[in-house]
Amino acid sequence: MSQSLILIIEDDPAIAKSLQDGLIRESFEVVSKPTGKDGLLYIQRSTPHLVILDIRLPDGSGFDVCRKIRQMGYHFPVIILTARHDTLDKVLGLEIGADDYITKPYNLRELVSRIRAQLRRAYGEFSNIDSDHLLVDDLLLDLSSGQTSRNGVSLNLTPIEFKLLVHLAHHRGQALSRSQIIEAVWGYTPDQDSEKTVNVHIRHLREKVEADPDSPSLILTVPGIGYRLAAKNPSD
Repeated sequence: MSQSLILIIEDDPAIAKSLQDGLIRESFEVVSKPTGKDGLLYIQRSTPHLVILDIRLPDGSGFDVCRKIRQMGYHFPVIILTARHDTLDKVLGLEIGADDYITKPYNLRELVSRIRAQLRRAYGEFSNIDSDHLLVDDLLLDLSSGQTSRNGVSLNLTPIEFKLLVHLAHHRGQALSRSQIIEAVWGYTPDQDSEKTVNVHIRHLREKVEADPDSPSLILTVPGIGYRLAAKNPSD
């Protein structure tokens, strides 16, 4: 299995080093950043599979960092680090988009268990990808270059088509409404033309990735909701 990339945003050097060393021993690839700004810049350059985020950072609140991560359209899991008695931190963190929390001082075994649970939940069969690629059936998505290929042959997707396919892949098996897709892929508030916009791009994407665009087996229509990427196992 390829390594999952974990980003730690933690300003305490001792905590960051201890956490990084422990996760590396558990076969994760780990990068540590001391500020929210540094963490966000890294995310834009090299999207991690999961972020461990301290709430108290030297350049602001970890809550703001988590909120910005979600506003930027990233859906990877975020685990927040809180002080043992800060119940309000836990509640607020979950409300603004964090997926889990762990209290300091933490038990490494428990943290690793939670990390792996979040990776399984978020990626399913994608949990064995590296930080720069997604494998969707026989399609290889290169996240660093924005290119998609099948058996070494480029499919020449437009940037929006690529983002759309990546978004569907990160939520494989999950029905996504057209409004959700607009917000995540286009980055604006849905309006009355959103349904038409999504439908047109889905049609164009199917023409490039489906064996039979008129009878799609990968990008499926969910009546009354929107679209979903078919689960890898046909019985799912």
